[in-house]
Amino acid sequence: MGQAAFKTLLKQAGLHTYVKDLPPDNLAKEFDFSSMTALNMALEDSYGIRGGRGMALRVGRASFSLGLRNFGAMAGMSDPAFRALPRDEAGFIGLKALANIYNTFSDQHCTVEQSPEHFRFIVEKSATAWGRKSEKPVCHPLAGIIQECIRWASNGHEYLIHETACAACGDPRCIFEINKTPIG
Repeated sequence: MGQAAFKTLLKQAGLHTYVKDLPPDNLAKEFDFSSMTALNMALEDSYGIRGGRGMALRVGRASFSLGLRNFGAMAGMSDPAFRALPRDEAGFIGLKALANIYNTFSDQHCTVEQSPEHFRFIVEKSATAWGRKSEKPVCHPLAGIIQECIRWASNGHEYLIHETACAACGDPRCIFEINKTPIG
């Protein structure tokens, strides 16, 4: 996207205060959910629905790669003992670690469930759907984070992820289903 386009996106989202000074890089809960929603909507306004979705997924994957995987909850996943676990078990542990990070460092409450065919990542109070109304699910940045988390936990396998419920669509929570069979 580049610096100039990012600054334009911040202005379009009404986040003028962050054009010169981004929020502090700390774990304090100082970045409002409405700001995340505004950024998500600005991506869609700038790039269209499909382009904004693609950019948001990329932002989510990069967020995990550049930051979240370094959290303590994820640190043990590079250990050889973790890498030796069966793929489904490693994926489930990775998703639970991601949920724990959100539960500890944000106001989102996340849980993880599994069935024989799917993992389910369930989010109460999604930062990207906060206060938003839509006919289709909108939590694309979070889908990108989940996608990268499961790819990393499974040692590079890609999985289909589908947001089956979204608070922006009137659902009580956002639910992501992740097929347990990798696509690549």
